[in-house]
Amino acid sequence: MTKRTFSAKGARATECLGLIHTDVCGPMSIQARGGYEYFITFTDDYSRFGYVYLMRHKSDAFDMFKAFKAEVENQLEKHIKILRSDRGGEYLSGEFQQYLIDNGIVSQFSAPGTPQQNGVAERRNRTLLDMVRSMLSYSTLPISFWGYALQTAIYILNDVPSKSVPKTPHELWTGRKPSLQHLRIFGCPAHVLKGKTEKMESRSETCIFVGYPKETKGYYFYSPSDLKVFVSTNAKFLEKDYMNDFVPRSRIVLNEMSGDTIPREVTQPNPIVSSDPTQDQQPTIPRRSGRVRTQPERYIGLGESVENLPDDDDPYTYKEAMEDVDSRHWQKAMQSEIESMFDNKVWSLVDLPKGIKPIGCKWVYKRKRGMDGKVETFKARLVAKGYTQKEGIDYEETFSPVAMLKSIRILLSIAASLDLEIWQMDVKTAFLNGSLDESIYMM
Repeated sequence: MTKRTFSAKGARATECLGLIHTDVCGPMSIQARGGYEYFITFTDDYSRFGYVYLMRHKSDAFDMFKAFKAEVENQLEKHIKILRSDRGGEYLSGEFQQYLIDNGIVSQFSAPGTPQQNGVAERRNRTLLDMVRSMLSYSTLPISFWGYALQTAIYILNDVPSKSVPKTPHELWTGRKPSLQHLRIFGCPAHVLKGKTEKMESRSETCIFVGYPKETKGYYFYSPSDLKVFVSTNAKFLEKDYMNDFVPRSRIVLNEMSGDTIPREVTQPNPIVSSDPTQDQQPTIPRRSGRVRTQPERYIGLGESVENLPDDDDPYTYKEAMEDVDSRHWQKAMQSEIESMFDNKVWSLVDLPKGIKPIGCKWVYKRKRGMDGKVETFKARLVAKGYTQKEGIDYEETFSPVAMLKSIRILLSIAASLDLEIWQMDVKTAFLNGSLDESIYMM
């Protein structure tokens, strides 16, 4: 006997708050700043607009739902009709169920052992954690900042297109198109204007961008010198320098702990008592989950322990690529790159002249993903270590043949006004088609 299959689509809500999907994730293997170990998500079925709340205890789910309900019903002047969840104890409590009955909200539970019936919430949690790992990997922040990364991830998801809805979740939820001009790279450094300073003292401080505050316009910044998070609007972001210089960490281990995960013993000399998420907190403490999990597949792709955590991070070295689960795809990608170099006559094999110091090379690997987060292609690039070259000695000028966004907008506007068709193309290994005036020796 086998489990029955489920259809890919179900009946969709026809208006905002018609159906809310929710799920609790945690306890996480690393405690977030503020002492948070769990988070709960609420996703509107009609718009796919989402909310996320950090929690210290799973029992806080009821309070988080009441806060969510009060906010969204007041904003939209509508009422929640259906709440769909799994059969977690936090949702089955008598207090929670009585509250739903008193407010006329229909409670829908997934059947035991069938997380597919709560697939929207399950997938939302997986997407959020994938984004959190990526953001932390490309930052110098400790993993305890996953709470800020999580809030940033849901903020971004609400503003970008989704295959599930015809418009962005933000537009369907608010009726207004979102603006993306204020978005910044999570974890990038920034020069933040200080308050009052002495005449001879620096007027700015180098901090790290960690998110968008909900209560006010501005940005969250982390001060490494004060070990505190604060809000400011006066900052100069160093995104270009950050992306050029930074090397991502190879792997971020952040996953939901299962009931049989055995945490290691740690001590905490000063217990956390503050509820302010912006204050500095003590090191994280892994905890044993009190929830019994009968189906480890619940969070598909996230894993229930470190051993089962899928390694979707891009390899950093050739050795890592050959040891990767997708080593066969990386080999094909490298072979394609070498063939393209031969076809374009990028280099030729010669003896190294005396007195010439060659520059090194390395492979750069990248998984290209679609809008749904699935891997579409595997890219491998053989690149020279250009950062070892010196301007004025090894080269004179640098170029970046990238069209300005204003130019693209003008082109699209002209095409729209004249009812023309726009065709998009991609030149394979486009950078190999350029010509060099200098002689460069690489090995």
